[in-house]
Amino acid sequence: MSQRVIVLGGGTGGTLVANRLRRIFDAEELEILVVDQDDRHVYQPGLLFVPFGLSHTDDIVRPRSQQLSHDIGFVEAAVDGVDIQANSVNLVDGRTLDYDVLVVASGAVLLPEETQGLTGPGWMERVFTFYSPEGAAALEGALAKFDGGRLVVNVVDMPIKCPVAPLEFYFLADWYFRERGIRDRVSLTYVTPLDAAFTKPIASRQLGGMREEKDIELVTEFNTGEVDGEGGRLVAYDGREVPFDLGVVVPLHGGAEYIGRSPGLGDALNFVPTDEHTLQSRTAPNIFVIGDAANVPASKAGSVTHFEGETVVANIRHFLADEPLVDNFDGHANCFIETGFGKALLIDFNYDTEPLPGHFPGRVGLPLLKESRLNHLGKLMLQWFYWHSLLPGRDIPGMGSAMPTAGKPRELIRK
Repeated sequence: MSQRVIVLGGGTGGTLVANRLRRIFDAEELEILVVDQDDRHVYQPGLLFVPFGLSHTDDIVRPRSQQLSHDIGFVEAAVDGVDIQANSVNLVDGRTLDYDVLVVASGAVLLPEETQGLTGPGWMERVFTFYSPEGAAALEGALAKFDGGRLVVNVVDMPIKCPVAPLEFYFLADWYFRERGIRDRVSLTYVTPLDAAFTKPIASRQLGGMREEKDIELVTEFNTGEVDGEGGRLVAYDGREVPFDLGVVVPLHGGAEYIGRSPGLGDALNFVPTDEHTLQSRTAPNIFVIGDAANVPASKAGSVTHFEGETVVANIRHFLADEPLVDNFDGHANCFIETGFGKALLIDFNYDTEPLPGHFPGRVGLPLLKESRLNHLGKLMLQWFYWHSLLPGRDIPGMGSAMPTAGKPRELIRK
């Protein structure tokens, strides 16, 4: 009698886990069902390029069902809740799906309505977000018409998907307005709740220097309580205000709503408490978590999801065979940071080691923490690898799950 794995979420994590499992188990051994509320898979790193006319939403959206192996079931339905005692998923349409193993891969969702005024007057007219296809496309039109004034990039609160994306946005905005010949008429300001533009010391010094060279103002420890789109103001809880002519806001993030309707499954933000090394849920042994849905102290980024996949799939196999789990996920994250003018820098780090200079993946390879044309081309190539290698569950050469240490200063690597 076959067992059933249900994967909640057909994004990056859910898709790659389902496809990797199918490479290990045939359909007679293991039934695999992927559940998602829509059939629209977005290549999220591509959203950054849309506002600047460097990509289009049609280029980065494909059907979820077409990214799955032919013998994986796809259920297009919204989840009402999970009964972790009964090992079942309840769908909004009234159906119930039983599981032997559950994979929560529902990602993080935007919660713009949680910030006073953000979705009020001025929303998608003077205030935008590039974290959704609709927002990125609307922002493209607004940037094309913008001929001067103060552009403010604001992160409402952490955690967010791809923490470096706001930095990339203001670097690309600097390039974009210089290309249009109006940079001298545009003031760029980055407003963050953190005490620096980037929190890792070595990388922060590098990125902070670049920000200063590009004449981008920084406002730190700003906890946004209200966005006044009509009046063009960010208002912090402590009363400070930052005026803007065009606002680019990264809204509050949270987990999927159904997690909050599933007793015992999630935390206060609807993320799932997860063992940071085995990626097993802390609430039920037959639940595993991948990607942004987990509350592990790793970046909510696509590369992290990719690296987590190896551990999640191995541990599902071990769980089904009643074997001990492996605890080998080290928080590995790897991010290209676009800096404009056809260049990017690369950072590579994990739970214990911050982004360091050197090369990736070894002593010879892509430069770390250094702008280069090669890194920019690497970021562009990722989209092809995403659709044709990562999602189908294939390994990408040189992109193993553990953070490589060769090519980095050994005296700075924490053991």
